[in-house]
Amino acid sequence: MGQIESAAVLRGHRKPRRKVHWSAYGYLSPAIISISVLSLAPIAYTIYIAFTNYSAMHFQTYQFVGFKNFIDLMNPNNPLSTLFIPTLVWTFIFAMVTTLLNYLVGLFLAVILNNHNMREAAVYRAILIIPWAVPGLISMLAWQGLLNDSYGQVNALLHTLGLPSVPWLISPFWARIAIFMVNLWAGFPYMMTVSLGALQAVPNELYEAGSMDGAGWWQQFRNITVPEIWKITLPLVIPSFAFNFNNFNAVYLLTQGGPARSTNQFVGYTDILASAAYKMTLTFNRYDLAATISIILFIIVGFLSWVQMRYTHAFEEVDD
Repeated sequence: MGQIESAAVLRGHRKPRRKVHWSAYGYLSPAIISISVLSLAPIAYTIYIAFTNYSAMHFQTYQFVGFKNFIDLMNPNNPLSTLFIPTLVWTFIFAMVTTLLNYLVGLFLAVILNNHNMREAAVYRAILIIPWAVPGLISMLAWQGLLNDSYGQVNALLHTLGLPSVPWLISPFWARIAIFMVNLWAGFPYMMTVSLGALQAVPNELYEAGSMDGAGWWQQFRNITVPEIWKITLPLVIPSFAFNFNNFNAVYLLTQGGPARSTNQFVGYTDILASAAYKMTLTFNRYDLAATISIILFIIVGFLSWVQMRYTHAFEEVDD
């Protein structure tokens, strides 16, 4: 009897078979169809185009060429490598320097504004956040006019101060400096806001203990502030680096990728991979190269994000 009762109990606790509610798929179908049409289909088509010779010369007679486009871009002996390799190097420099500058300046201003003895902190915070409130498109076009070599107000101010004019948009060196400067102006408010939020989570007891131990401002900043806010701000710095790696507006709207290179007709000195892919599509009708650059750009950003998240443990849950 005991075995029969045990079997009955087991049968009673057996999990019922799940029923398939097809109505749920009906509710999800608009989202699934939208994602498929607007995201998955263009991605699949871009991947397909990257393995063809689809261009203005082969618009109707394009054919499958395999990995030829990828090999041509990365082969140092191929003239197309002068399009890809310098642009790739500059893209890395642009993303790293821009992200680092924005973070350091934002953190510096956040530490200053976090001073409880500063009564005007709220006013300064509202003023410094204005560049973030202005749409990026308008900001870049406005800076393009301000840095114009002929009628720009920046050079007019330098002339008033008795300083020589700077060829902001003509010289390759100064064009890159201008991009860093404008992106710093547009990007530091975000990092400042993030750092201010992280500073609120740092216990005041740590600073009080540091003061009692004789630690100065710099020692407290290095040993208390930086370690405490780094683990909070790092998950936001990583997406910021990925964003700057694809920051098309910051380059194209300000310099259109120029000045032009004498050794390459396709990309200029300030073009990043995103703007290079744009030019390959709409200016030169090289859809095959544009698709290839887009895939390489996606792989690089995905790999860097994965490495940073894995080895910094930024998105891992911490057990108390």
